[in-house]
Amino acid sequence: MKTREYYLELLKKHVKNPKMIAHSLASEAVMRALAARFGEDADVWGIAGLMHDVDVEETNADPKRHALEGAELLKAEGLPDDAVDAVRMHNEMATGLDRNTRFQHALAAGETITGLIFATALILPEKKISCVKTKSVVKRMKEKAFAASVNRDTIMECEKIGIPIAEFAQLAIEALVPIEEELGF
Repeated sequence: MKTREYYLELLKKHVKNPKMIAHSLASEAVMRALAARFGEDADVWGIAGLMHDVDVEETNADPKRHALEGAELLKAEGLPDDAVDAVRMHNEMATGLDRNTRFQHALAAGETITGLIFATALILPEKKISCVKTKSVVKRMKEKAFAASVNRDTIMECEKIGIPIAEFAQLAIEALVPIEEELGF
């Protein structure tokens, strides 16, 4: 597998929107934390998080193509098969299949909770991830109108990998705090 720096440059070659880059970096941080939790390879899980949306601009986020093209690119770039599979499966609409591995559920839930945490941070006076409380994220999970585009069912896949929502939110917040400035917070 190539280095993180190689994959980050590849991401920046394909994705120009700074908000998407921040989302990718956040997803990487959450996936690294999940890898540590499960005793998995943090580099492989982190790169999957970093690269999961590599094709989002080229496919215009088309639900029938997004993730399929990215997975093919990442396979050609030497990402391990389980990581390529998790990237492909983070958009179930493109595959018509259900996620069924820990890696697949972790990536889908992990990349999705970042949006809820970002939205929660942005309504705080400080607008900092470090000021986001776990209980606020859990509360916002129940408010469908808040960050309405964030799929709560996908976030709840954390429970399919044995992590209750409060614990999952805490893990994700803790993963994001060290890089909040890089994320624009």
